[in-house]
Amino acid sequence: MLHLADGAKRFGHKLLFEGANWLITPDERTGLVGGNGTGKSTLLKVLAGIEQLDHGKLNRSKGLTIGYLPQDGLVMRGKTVFDECLSVFHEALAMDKEMDTLSDQLAHYAPDSAEYATVADRFSLVSDTLQQHDLYNLDAQVGAVLGGLGFAKDDWTRHTEEFSGGWQMRIALAKLLLEKPSLLLMDEPTNHLDLESRNWLEEYLRSYPRAFILISHDRYFLDVTVNKITEVWNKRVWFYTGGYEKFVKQKTERREQLAKDYASQKERIEQLEAFINRFRYQATKAKQVQSRVKELDRIERIDVPEDEETIHFTFPQPPVSGRLVCEVNGLSKRYEPKQILSNVNFTIERGDRIALVGPNGAGKSTLIRMLSMMEEPTTGSVRYGHNVLADYFAQDQYKVLNPDAVMLEDISSAAPKVPTTELRNLLGAFLFAGEDVFKKLGVLSGGERNRYALARMLVSPANFILLDEPTNHLDLRAKDVLLEAIRNFTGTVLFVSHDRYFIDGLATRVFECEHGGVQVFPGNYEDYLWRKSGGPDALQAAAIEMQKAHIPVVEAPPVVVAIPAAASNAKKLNPIKLKQIQERVKFAEDEMPRMEDRMFALEAAMGNFVSAEESQKQTAQLAELRKQHEALMLEWEDLSTQLEEQGAVV
Repeated sequence: MLHLADGAKRFGHKLLFEGANWLITPDERTGLVGGNGTGKSTLLKVLAGIEQLDHGKLNRSKGLTIGYLPQDGLVMRGKTVFDECLSVFHEALAMDKEMDTLSDQLAHYAPDSAEYATVADRFSLVSDTLQQHDLYNLDAQVGAVLGGLGFAKDDWTRHTEEFSGGWQMRIALAKLLLEKPSLLLMDEPTNHLDLESRNWLEEYLRSYPRAFILISHDRYFLDVTVNKITEVWNKRVWFYTGGYEKFVKQKTERREQLAKDYASQKERIEQLEAFINRFRYQATKAKQVQSRVKELDRIERIDVPEDEETIHFTFPQPPVSGRLVCEVNGLSKRYEPKQILSNVNFTIERGDRIALVGPNGAGKSTLIRMLSMMEEPTTGSVRYGHNVLADYFAQDQYKVLNPDAVMLEDISSAAPKVPTTELRNLLGAFLFAGEDVFKKLGVLSGGERNRYALARMLVSPANFILLDEPTNHLDLRAKDVLLEAIRNFTGTVLFVSHDRYFIDGLATRVFECEHGGVQVFPGNYEDYLWRKSGGPDALQAAAIEMQKAHIPVVEAPPVVVAIPAAASNAKKLNPIKLKQIQERVKFAEDEMPRMEDRMFALEAAMGNFVSAEESQKQTAQLAELRKQHEALMLEWEDLSTQLEEQGAVV
């Protein structure tokens, strides 16, 4: 379908890639990855025909159609959203009009005339083409895609110029999906999508009937949409089978093999050079020397690039807050004439890592601003607990930075105790390397300044941090640094993110904003989706059916977090120790019911066989959870006995 042969491309004096050979087939489902500046977007533009190769050829099969979605910059005007999307079917709509003309001609010509036969042939061809396009279902197709990408029905009749840049890119994506080109090329298609739209796009691409290649910094999105990874690395293009997780493993193995080949080649080169230098001037060895010189010239030197430094950054740990971090009572917010939130109630406890999810416009950013005290509620209250120090990262956090400040000096002033080397490593992880750290903040783009603002927050965090879209503008490496740092953070976190991998790796609870309210779900995003799909109800219904069939139902043990056991002590305890035991017992009693459904979820998952490897993994997880449960129960019994001996209650 598309064949890249011995392709090479430079950007100025920098060689991006060379010797690239890529046969793109009609069933291509590929994720294009690589470090920043390696040439991913450039390669995608080459495939789209937007950029030309410096060397090599790009051969296309006849009839190939290509659709290309850039990261940003597309602007549409003059039509409603619905009509703009419908315009991709202009050929089919023109054929529909032609059908009317052809029908009139058939009525005009005699059935046995040559003109009638010619028109009839054209009528048949156009009719077959329209059936393939499903002409009479075009409105439904457009509506389904617009709805999936987050456009409310009221938006369909609005003109495209009324929408912001991010929504303009959604319109462009909708047009490409409706057009269904032979090869769909997408550069960061999820950048401007919320979590719900991203989930819809995942499902759409799974059943997409044609080829696509996409660039993405979302691991989960890559894993569920592609079956091949193409990496631009070391000025070459490399291919891997499977999703992103398999790619990481295979790349490690490939790099190890490359290092072995390099060592073997180096040893051979040293042997050849030693022989040449030793016998260069001996006439009796001239033939052997010449042979080795030729062999040395023929060797294609293996280049092993330096390992990309893995950055491990640890938050400076904040002062400990009280157990109750934030209490929300009767919270409502109204922007006339629209009610955004109504009568919201919840509490946040120390150590919570809360993912705030919901469709665009549901009030996530509004809620997080009120929780940070940056905005007043219309009614209700937000109350912080003892010793709570909050910090807020907004989507436009860059606006509060001093544009005249030099980056390295500014971040050093925020964290005077952190060594400069560590600060530069952190900035490097957030894509500020070399001389970039000496730039003034005012010369950076909005996305760059937001990245810097996030890095700056990491070096001097409060004990309650609120993050609105912290993963925007971050590549995979920077996301990993942020994820690891927050995992090791001892404070409390509430965050909005559209990155599934990030949410699943971090969240202990999910708060869903929808229809003006906030619903609380325990566990990570997978648990949330399971509950939303009727998980607990489905399990209960299955249990009832098993009972009706007289099949014994085994009670699943609750999922627990093991709590360090306290030593039993029959003597009179001091009030502080007694209070600690009471809090520990209360914590265990509260935690077990909250996490119980995770055990049910695991057992339910085991009922759906995926692979032997996955079943073994699930069995091991279940065994570990049961072990933790038994340990916790023993501890709880021990602590409860101590309380009884002290005549105390929880």
